[in-house]
Amino acid sequence: MELIRGIHNIRLHHQKCVLTIGNFDGVHIGHQAILSRVRFLACHYNVPSCIMIFEPQPREFFSKGKAPARISRLRDKVRLLEGQGIDYVLVMPFNKRLQQLNANDFCRSILTGGLQVRHLVVGDDFRFGCDRQGDFQYLHQFGAESDFVVENTISVVTKSQERVSSSLIRALLADGKVSQAAQALGHAVELSGRVVYGKQLGRTIGFPTANVYLKMAKPALTGVYAVVLTHKGIDYPSIANVGTRPTVDGISTKLEVNIFDFDGDLYGEYVNVRFCQFIREERKMSGLEELEAQIQLDKEKAQRYFIN
Repeated sequence: MELIRGIHNIRLHHQKCVLTIGNFDGVHIGHQAILSRVRFLACHYNVPSCIMIFEPQPREFFSKGKAPARISRLRDKVRLLEGQGIDYVLVMPFNKRLQQLNANDFCRSILTGGLQVRHLVVGDDFRFGCDRQGDFQYLHQFGAESDFVVENTISVVTKSQERVSSSLIRALLADGKVSQAAQALGHAVELSGRVVYGKQLGRTIGFPTANVYLKMAKPALTGVYAVVLTHKGIDYPSIANVGTRPTVDGISTKLEVNIFDFDGDLYGEYVNVRFCQFIREERKMSGLEELEAQIQLDKEKAQRYFIN
């Protein structure tokens, strides 16, 4: 799969594609059904398959800190999309210039001018263009006039007949329902990043942690979890905290992982963290002594999870 940053990097062999557009946060089973349809159509037309995503996501651009939490960071999203057999992912920088494009200019400069789309697959609630002027009906009419087909995406529901969406998965993660979220995702709940230096406070209380830099303002899950950290193909049972560390007056959200029985050096290394079971919510302790006792209890719960 090829990653393309910006419409200006589109070349002749990328054009005349089957396209879908969206955030694809989490790349859940609903997204996977859409991508399966895109692959089928691309094979039918014998043209490339393409996904257009935006970075930052539009609601992050408009609402800043009030945007919905992310299920997956960009790197993880691209990795998950690569597993879906799509030819290329077009990452469009969502900035003021793109925001100000009206619906007609978006269609002419990007869909027909840049990509020369053959077939477009989007949801019937898809909105685009300055002030969200464009909608599915507009696209359908524009496509008919410009000789490309526009079709609606299909919905996928859970066993309890809930429509699978990124919003549903965020709600499941907010409730600590990791296994249900994984079922709706169709893959494990994971975050990845590079291990960076922290304040090394964990070492002073007997719980050294790998501080994983997330490069995202607000992940969709917080609290303490039993996790598996993977480094260079080796899995390490661990315990992790995602949050602001209120006991030590933390501000920004961090992912800190204590690996059981590990004495190596991971600084600068890229790791993946798979979330297995929710243990408890993050809360402020009275001090380091209570924090140390609580972490020991959390660690024992996580170890029992892996033993069982």
